[in-house]
This record gives sequence, structure tokens and C-alpha cells, in this order.
Amino acid sequence: MNILLPLLNSPAALAAPFAVVLGVAQDAGHPQAGCDKVCCRAAWGDAALRHQPASLGLVDPETRQRWILDATPALPDQLRLLDSHAPWSTGGPPDGVLLTHAHIGHYTGLVHLGREVMGARAVPVYAMPRMASFLQQHGPWSQLVDLANISLQPMAADTPFALSPSLRVTALQVPHRDELSETVGFIVRGPTRALLWLPDIDKWRRWDRELAAVLASVDVAYVDATFFDGAELPGRDMAEIPHPFIVETLAAVADLPASERAKLRLVHLNHSNPALHADSDARARVEAAGVQVAEAGVVEPL
Repeated sequence: MNILLPLLNSPAALAAPFAVVLGVAQDAGHPQAGCDKVCCRAAWGDAALRHQPASLGLVDPETRQRWILDATPALPDQLRLLDSHAPWSTGGPPDGVLLTHAHIGHYTGLVHLGREVMGARAVPVYAMPRMASFLQQHGPWSQLVDLANISLQPMAADTPFALSPSLRVTALQVPHRDELSETVGFIVRGPTRALLWLPDIDKWRRWDRELAAVLASVDVAYVDATFFDGAELPGRDMAEIPHPFIVETLAAVADLPASERAKLRLVHLNHSNPALHADSDARARVEAAGVQVAEAGVVEPL
């Protein structure tokens, strides 16, 4: 179930935690720097056609806190979008940042917490061990630690921790290109619903969990949909960037009940991915399978 912004004016909605989709594209966003191909050309000329990198906001109205899952290069705009869903917010840094891994679209927005921008004080940054070590040992991220702009909070896979009395998070470690850190997704559990945030993973067969079993444990699942199929990047060795193709994900869930397929939201779409475009054959194929492409601004009750 998705709830759009106008319904948040109701007292019942404002009292319960929720998630807000802050971006749906791959790390570099859409349009992507240096691209003047058909996939990006229209978006350069029309800001309404652009897509920010994948990120998710969490809001707990009772504690008046908000968090960001993945600090992207577009953090200023995404924090602004998050605050538009938290009318009591007076701006400033988020109450915490949860990092999935050390690829550029997922942590580089942390620079905005430093003294050149917000000059934040001890913003909790939840990170796995290798991710935390990377931030501590490499500038400019180490300066954020040294100046106490951020406060590193350790996470362990499969170990739930509380963000607030109403929100609990569990990190799920996944196989990915772990050059600089390990990679995780998150299950976020609120009072009534659970959400999976999994923007990056290698092929589903490399995970030690079954996608169907993970789907069964949540109410909505945002999953890696970087590429539509293997023909999307001519001249590139797709084995070097082994995300699940959308066509593979659709095949993996084809035999599941419609209610399970309806939980899926495809996120982290590359600028070349035709499913980014609402009028594309690729989008029609996704929707015919009973699956949705994620949209920025959508609110998920928790």
C-alpha cells in the first residue's frame, strides 16, 4: 500500500512511522554526467524527467526524528524532500544515516555534514565494520569523524537495533562488489509493517537467502533493478557489474502469488534502463508482471 503526501495531513497518518522514497536511480542519477544518448537527452532539457540516486527516508512523528538510508550525492535535495514530509522539522542534519556500502551513490553525501556545509554535530552514522573502517581511515571522511561531525554506530548482520521506540532495523549482508566495504540491505520494522531496502546485490543465485522467503517476511520490498537486461550496455562486460537484471527478477517471482509479486518495487535503475520511463515497453512488461517501479515521493506506512 502506498500513501501519497496529501494523506499525511490526517492525525492518524502523522502519528505513525513511515518511509519516504527519496530517489530511485543508480548512483550517478538520471541524466548521467557525460551522457547525451536518447536515454538522457530529454531529461537534460526537462527537470521533471530527472531521477535522483536511490535513497530512502524514515520518519517517526512521535519522536520527531527522521533518518536517511544511503547518503547520495543529491543529499541536499533529498533532505529537503524528506523535510517536506515532516512538517514539524526545522531543517538541519538528519537524526541519523544508515549506509549500505561504499559505492559513490551511497555514502558520498556525507560531505554535506562537514564544516564546509552543515557543520553537523555527532550525527549517528550506522555502518558495518569495513564501512566504518573505510570512513575512519580515508579523507575527507576521516575528517568528519575527527571533528565529530558524525558519530559512527556499529552494525552487525542479522542483529536488530532500535532507531526509536517504534522503529527497528536489521542489516542483511549481501554479495556485491565489495572493494571498499561489505554490502548490506535493511529490513525496517514499524508497529504494523516491514520494509526491505536492498538497492545493490549481485545475482540472486549468489545470495544465501531465497528472494521468495525474504519477500514473505516483509510487506514491501525495494530491490536492485539496475539494468533491464544484458543487452542494455553494448560493449560493456556485464559480468563486471553483476546486478540482477529486471528480467531475471521477474522470472524469479513469476510463480509466486500475485500478492507477493505486488510487494516488489524496483529501485536503483541505471540511466540506460528503459524501465525508468513510464511510457516504455519495459515499464509495461514490469507492470504486466504485477510489479512496480519505485517512484520518488511515495510514502510507505510502517
